[in-house]
Amino acid sequence: MFRRSSAQSPSDPLLDKPASFGIHRYLQGSSNLFEENRLLKFSVLGLFGITAVLGIALYTSAQNQRTVVVPFGAGGDLYVTGGKPSAAYLRTMTRNIVALSGTYSAYSADRQFQELLSIAHPTAYNGLRDSLNAILDELANNPTLSIATYIRPDQPVTWTDRQILVPVEKVRVIGGVIRKFRGNLRIRYIVDAGRFWLLSLAEENFDAEIR
Repeated sequence: MFRRSSAQSPSDPLLDKPASFGIHRYLQGSSNLFEENRLLKFSVLGLFGITAVLGIALYTSAQNQRTVVVPFGAGGDLYVTGGKPSAAYLRTMTRNIVALSGTYSAYSADRQFQELLSIAHPTAYNGLRDSLNAILDELANNPTLSIATYIRPDQPVTWTDRQILVPVEKVRVIGGVIRKFRGNLRIRYIVDAGRFWLLSLAEENFDAEIR
């Protein structure tokens, strides 16, 4: 007498089923696996999209973050939002640049010019240094020379996102002789990563002497 093998036990789901049933089960399982893989891909793409959106949001937030810069003894709204400085910040920087570059003597010029060069943009550093060194050479040849420069209160200071135009009066004293001039100081600058950088200084229309 033949015994039924264990592979054909009553617990076998394929027992007494046609051959096509096994093929159908295989195809159905493959289809389910394909659907699961497709859902997994959609989930990964969705997570990638969410990550990208969050990254853009964080970048935008960082760009719009307000950096408050208040020097010792100063007041007012001195800040840079993204790459845009406040009006108070520009006014303060303008006063400092005019004082450092326009009011000096043989005894103070070198220290002041070094401080001015500390905010010079790397691409403009050499040019600014050369022009300031030329003034130092003039002071070495004329130790009694001194210059005082004032922002004119009767004319407005104007600016854009790249330059500042400052109406000034310059008083030049050498050997007891005083001469006064009026003109404009053009300050070119850039704000990068919340920091103010000086690009160039140019004096304009200083031909008229005020007696």
